[in-house]
Order: sequence, then structure tokens, then C-alpha cells
Amino acid sequence: MSEQDRGPSARRRLAGERARTAARERRRRLLVVVLGSVAAAAVVIAGTVVAVSRLGGDGPLGDTYTGPLAPTSRVQHGAVAMARPGVTGPVLELYEDFQCPACKSLEGRLGGTLKQLAADGEARVVYRPFQLFQQEPLMSNSRRAANAAACVPVNKWIPYHDKLFAEQPAEGDTGFTQQNLIKWAGELGVTDPAFAACVNGNQKIDLVEKASAAAGRAGVDSTPYLTLNGQKVDGDALGSPDELKKAVAQAGGGTTPSPGSTRSDGRADGTAGVRGPARA
Repeated sequence: MSEQDRGPSARRRLAGERARTAARERRRRLLVVVLGSVAAAAVVIAGTVVAVSRLGGDGPLGDTYTGPLAPTSRVQHGAVAMARPGVTGPVLELYEDFQCPACKSLEGRLGGTLKQLAADGEARVVYRPFQLFQQEPLMSNSRRAANAAACVPVNKWIPYHDKLFAEQPAEGDTGFTQQNLIKWAGELGVTDPAFAACVNGNQKIDLVEKASAAAGRAGVDSTPYLTLNGQKVDGDALGSPDELKKAVAQAGGGTTPSPGSTRSDGRADGTAGVRGPARA
């Protein structure tokens, strides 16, 4: 075979290899959050569960809040923001996987506090569910739950979020079946056939994949991952409602609700404006 004959063939092989490399890179970017974190997540999950046993409250009902909820709205990639009108910060962002035991534990410790901070106009809380796990059956459980959360009407999102953690399958078990995901929503008053179709057809799975890629770009390396104004929350603030409230108060930057509005604790807000940073 002549050099002339070999040239085009070599170029085709090179082009094919480049295409395969590009495809692998796209998959890597989509799942970047997982590539460096699956092993770390297992350690973090185990470590967090141990820490929770010392801190108290290891279930979804440990940190309860029974007052009114702040309004919710959908934001990019299926995330949901909870905030009083006019409140733009401080911003608490919670990256979580409904199949993650440590996320369930954090919900038990701080879930009610997050709701109260939003209801009182002290913070804007953004929930960012995504798919962490890559091994079965955890991966499929995670994907089905995240898809269903993206399907549920936004005014039912918070109670559905709490229900998913309450019904979290044991590690290694297949769970979050489509039948149950639809049934649990029905118990919360979601009866629109469009929701069932969305769950059965995995109609929001593209949002789940985009949320996973966005978590990777945000530097999420384990779950749960809580940030305050873009900075990762850890230490005492991640384990104690009171310490988290202190951290939020020190962060400042929130716009208080309009004059005369009432907080969840019954106190009236006096004036509107931007709250500056706390002073030492």
C-alpha cells in the first residue's frame, strides 16, 4: 500500500479517536462532581453520620419547624429558592442527593432552621438537588427521586422534599419507585396526571444531569454541601441550629421584608433596607 493510500486512512483513524476523546470529555464534565467524590462521599457520609449521633437529631424530624413557609420559586437546573419577597441574601445553598444518608441527617439537624431563616426573612435558601451516586441501585434511586422533585409543583416542593428524605431507601436497597413517588405526592395533594406522566417518563432527567454538572462546576466534592454567600459552611455551623443562625446573622447582606410585615415568630418588621455586615 502506498503512502498516499495510508494517509487518508490514518487521518480518519485520528479523527475518530479525537471524536471519542471529545465524547469522553463531555461525559467527564457532566459527571465531574462524581469523579473525584464517590470514594470521598462514602467517607464523608460515614463520618457525618457518626458526628450526627453526637450532635443529636439523625432523622428528618429532628429539627422541626411548624410555622408558615416562605414562598418558593424554581431557579436554574431544577433548583428551588425559598425566600420572603424582597429578600436577596444572605444566600444559603444546599446541594443534596435524596439517596444520601448524610443529607437526611443534615435535614434532621438543620432542616427546620433553614425553613425558619427563610420564613423570618433572615436568608434566601436555595435547594440544589442533584445525582451524586454512580453505583446501582443508588444511582437509579437518586435519579428517580431528583426527577420527581423536578416534576412536582413548586408550591408542594418543600413538603415533597421532606417526604423523600423521610422515605429514603436503606443503602443497597432499590427504592424511590415511580409508583411510590407518585403515591407520596398524592398524599400531599398532587393529583394532576401530568405529574405522574412526568415521573413515569423521566421528563426532567435533563435537569438532573445539568444540576449534577453545575454542582461539579461549583466545587461540590461531597454531600451534603452547604454554602453561605458562596463559602462552604462547616464546623459548628454545620452541626448546630444556633451556630448556623449566628453565621447567617454575621454574614449580613439581606434585604428585610417590607414595613409592617410579620415574621414567623409574630414580631413585626420595622423598616425595609439592606442589612450591612455585622460589626465586631
